[in-house]
Amino acid sequence: MFKKLKQYSIKKSIDKNLNSRDLSEVNAPLITLGFLVDEILFQDFEALYDYSNLLGIQRKDIKIFSFLGLKKSTPSMRQDQISDKDFAWDGTIKNLSAQEFLSKSFDVLIGYYKGSNTFLDMMVSESKAKFKIGGIGADKRLFDLLINVELENVEDFKDETKKYLTVLNKLK
Repeated sequence: MFKKLKQYSIKKSIDKNLNSRDLSEVNAPLITLGFLVDEILFQDFEALYDYSNLLGIQRKDIKIFSFLGLKKSTPSMRQDQISDKDFAWDGTIKNLSAQEFLSKSFDVLIGYYKGSNTFLDMMVSESKAKFKIGGIGADKRLFDLLINVELENVEDFKDETKKYLTVLNKLK
């Protein structure tokens, strides 16, 4: 019962966050880049840090935060990770690292996950990022741009992202 209540509360929070989103800086140039990644789909974070070379930004300006569906019983050394257990029954996020990540005003946030994931969708909706990019099957209300490339093919996703960011004058 609590699981359904949590899901319902999260969906209500997503709707509330979408209605209060500030779109005034959506056209800001790319200087900082954030990733929200589903660890079940993708674990090679070094490949995401390589975006800095492709996009002409510094590696220090890229931040990655991951979601792991079920928290392992063994402690993880990763601090930039969240699980479904880090969401309260009312949909609020209890993880301080996640709250800090979401409060950063990234120029671009990439939701690197497939389809709809209630917890990652909540994080995207709560993020203060100026421009949001998602993948195949994502909730189009959450993102400003959806890239229609399989996420397993990182190089194609990188190339498509760069192409659209160039067209949108986000790259210097």
